Order: sequence, then C-alpha cells, then structure tokens
Amino acid sequence: MKRLLLFSIVALLSMGVYAQKKFKVTLDPARNGSYTVSPKLPKDGMVKVGTVLTIQTTPENDYSFDTGYFSTPGQWGAMYYESVTPTFKVKVDKDLSIGACFVPKEAEANLNVTQDIIYAKPGVKTLKYDVYSPKGKQNLPCIVIIHGGGWSSNTEEVMRGFARELANSGRYVVFNIDYRWTGNLDGDKTPTELHQLIEDVYGALLHIMENATKYGGDPTRICVTGDSAGGHLSASVANFVERVGDRGFGKTQGIYEFLPTYMPKGKTIAQVKSELAKAIKAVAPSYGVFAPETLVYRFKDYPYRNEVAPINGIPEVSKRAVPQLLLRGTEDPLIKDEQVKKYMNALVKAGQRVEYIQVGGATHAFLDWKPDAKTQETFYKYGKYHTHQMLLFFDDVLENK
Repeated sequence: MKRLLLFSIVALLSMGVYAQKKFKVTLDPARNGSYTVSPKLPKDGMVKVGTVLTIQTTPENDYSFDTGYFSTPGQWGAMYYESVTPTFKVKVDKDLSIGACFVPKEAEANLNVTQDIIYAKPGVKTLKYDVYSPKGKQNLPCIVIIHGGGWSSNTEEVMRGFARELANSGRYVVFNIDYRWTGNLDGDKTPTELHQLIEDVYGALLHIMENATKYGGDPTRICVTGDSAGGHLSASVANFVERVGDRGFGKTQGIYEFLPTYMPKGKTIAQVKSELAKAIKAVAPSYGVFAPETLVYRFKDYPYRNEVAPINGIPEVSKRAVPQLLLRGTEDPLIKDEQVKKYMNALVKAGQRVEYIQVGGATHAFLDWKPDAKTQETFYKYGKYHTHQMLLFFDDVLENK
C-alpha cells in the first residue's frame, strides 16, 4: 500500500513537472509579408509544452504565400518542417523557430500547382508528389525531380524553387516527388534499405506516367533529375531499368531486382519495364553519388553498395541510350571532381552522351530552396542559370530522339 502511495505521489509530481516544462519559441523575421501567432507569445518566448500555436500569414502586395514553417537544429543546419497552407498550427514540444516565406506573384502566376498527390504507402510514410504544370498547355514532356538530403531528410518541398523555374519555361510539366528515408527514420519497425528508395522512385515514375495527361504531360517523354542523394536516385532509375522485376533484391544469389512501390493495375512487370525504358529520355544528376566506394561514408554496413551504384549499371548505348548531364559546384566539399569524372568516363566508355558542367564558386545543394535568405540567394546566384542549362540539354535530347 505504501509502495502504491509512493508511486502515485512520484507520478503526480512528475506530471506536475512536465506540466510546467517550457520551450523557447523564436519568431523569425518575415520578408515581403507578415504573420501573427495565437496565442500571443510571452516576452521571453518560453511556451508551455503541448501548447498549439496558430500562425496566420499575410503577403504584401505583388507577393504570394510560399510556405509557413517551424525549424529546429539538424544535421544540415536548420531543418524546416513546412506547411503549404497560409494558416497552420504548430505544437510546441521542443525549442523551435517559426516563420513564413513569400515569393513574387509571378513565380506561380502562369502555373497550375497541385500538391500532395499520393502514389504509394509502403510503410508508415505516405509517399506523394507535387505537380507544376504551365497553364493552357497540353502534351508537354515531363521532368521528374528527386530531392536530396542524405537519403535521410528533406521532402519534395526543398526542390520547389527549382520546380517552378523548370515549369515556368512553359515547355515541361514538372513532377516533384518524395520517397522514404533510410533506416527507421519514418517510424517503421523494419529498417528501410537504400534499394527500396529506388523502388519508391520507380513507383512514382509509373504513377506519374499513368496520370501525366491529367496535368498536360506526355507520359512517353520523361526526363529525370535530382540533386545529391536525389542525384544518385535519378541516375539509378535511369540506368537500372533492365533490373525492374519481382524476383526480389538479394533474396536469391545474383538476383537484384527493383519492384516498384506502385504498380499500375492490369500491367505486368514486363510491360512496365518496357514502358519505362521507352519513356526515360534523359537524366541530369546534380552533385550525385555514383560509385560504391562513395556510398561507404553513409552506408558502411549495407551489403549491396555495388548493386545500387549507378556506375555499375550503365547500359551500352546500342541497347538503350541514356543521355546524361552532370552538374557539380567547384567548391563542393562532399562530391569530388574525380568522382564525377569517373562516372563521366564510364558513360563515355558505354557510348552514352554525357556533358559535365562545373559551376564555379558553388558549393553543395545550390539547387535547394528553403525559407531562409541564404539558401534562396544561392539558388538565384547559381541554381537559376543552370536550371536553364538543364532545360537546353533536355530540349536538345528530345529534339534529336
């Protein structure tokens, strides 16, 4: 009885301490608009745990809402958790910063933007993509973007500036996709392996091909791009089409096949493999990882690095052409020039068309878009121009097919 009473007192005291726990909430300055937070924060910014804050955003004239967010420190600096609705809620359960981002109205004035289209749910995480389609256009080729983040962070939102720039050319419908994170980061009990991310991207491609015409896209003309981890994934899905299959990945010795996370109803593996091979016209991996030895730093204990390294899956051009445009910043601390050159030389040896552009002065992730001014300035300085270089490459490939 005494033990039970003591336990109850300790529990009540613990609950009381928890109830009094507070976290620091910082309000980031807004540019080109404003926002309000309700309930109003105390002067010291210390907010009781569990408090739900409602944020209402208001753009200035000639600007529109881009995103609302809260951020916390992470492996790549501030990690942003974004909302695409002008009014959103944030539950306080850690120290965090809140803010909102606004962009000039012309950024999306000529686009139809459709967000959060679900293509699969292989685990805890719902997989989705956003579409940026030029207004009034039909039968345009498609560009599919695969975001980076070390295979373990970010969502498609980090590529939205890039997606808008591509779509605003008026020449392409752009699909900006998300995929699972490796390990248990999505909350799955069974860790997600790197090859399963490639299966997610194949699933997204098949879902996009099935639905592209709804957004003015031609499902038989697809170009794929991605940056960093997305550079690896984009090169992988372009190179490994012949290994799409249902016999498993590593379950039988010598068999490493990718089963798409999404399969169109009524279609066989042979059919989708053939359709993918014909539809993927070009790929532009930016500051990507291509060789198994480069994957070691992130996947030391993963036994299939050779089987997921794009350099080991390049098709001979006589069997299937996969033109590739490679981008890298000269100051990139993560991806070295010799690594990209090694991949370029392997493409040349296979007879594939390849162009390698080094972006003078740029570091890693210059195609990213986040709410902070530094990331946006980097995109405008380096990413915007080279987005148009990429468009010219895709244009030329499609014109000469």
